[in-house]
Amino acid sequence: MYSISPVGEILTPYKEKFAVPRQPRLVPSANARLKLLGESNCLESVRGIEQFSHIWLLFLFDRNLESGWKPTVRPPRLGGNERVGVFASRSTFRPNGIGMSAVELKNVTKEGDQVYLELGSVDLVDKTPIIDIKPYIPYSDAIESASGGYAQDEPHQSEVLFSDNALAALQDLKDADTTQKVIQQVLAQDPRPAYKKNKPDNKEYAVNLFDFNVKFIVSGNLVTVTAIERF
Repeated sequence: MYSISPVGEILTPYKEKFAVPRQPRLVPSANARLKLLGESNCLESVRGIEQFSHIWLLFLFDRNLESGWKPTVRPPRLGGNERVGVFASRSTFRPNGIGMSAVELKNVTKEGDQVYLELGSVDLVDKTPIIDIKPYIPYSDAIESASGGYAQDEPHQSEVLFSDNALAALQDLKDADTTQKVIQQVLAQDPRPAYKKNKPDNKEYAVNLFDFNVKFIVSGNLVTVTAIERF
């Protein structure tokens, strides 16, 4: 039996699983912070990490651990209908609940005794526990001739429009431009369940981003933000 203690936790705009990008780098405007914990919370543990533009994060799908797993899953990229083996997917429901992401490293900062890694374009729910950090090494980790199977190409992006009501809610925000870009880039991925796509859908959806409940509807390839409400 082995035990693992997190070395940090991630702080992101994504307050729930719904609408988290399915891969890193799909929402480039969304920044995040990695808060180091325990004995890892020291500058010595990250000495020299600034030499690398990107890092690997190994993390726990902590919100799924009690749900268990199955040998086969239905990847969204296959429309949510076709099954493949769990190890032929990046499903969040896994035997050991471990995930990994390659993310941009922007800076190392310290506030009092707390050390942070400033990151770009992550795909993790807020407060996800990080169990390891490793440098991304291009000559080894980037394989130009690699085949991506059923996920070879980047996912399709929808057009996103903001209603007058939604734009009005953004007007007085200090970081209104960044907030709007993050919302646009998140919803361009069409976070609805895969089986909903390309079908008539009159439902109004909502997702929690930053401190807001963002409501939207989808018609074909068009996503319309109907309201942005503070919690």
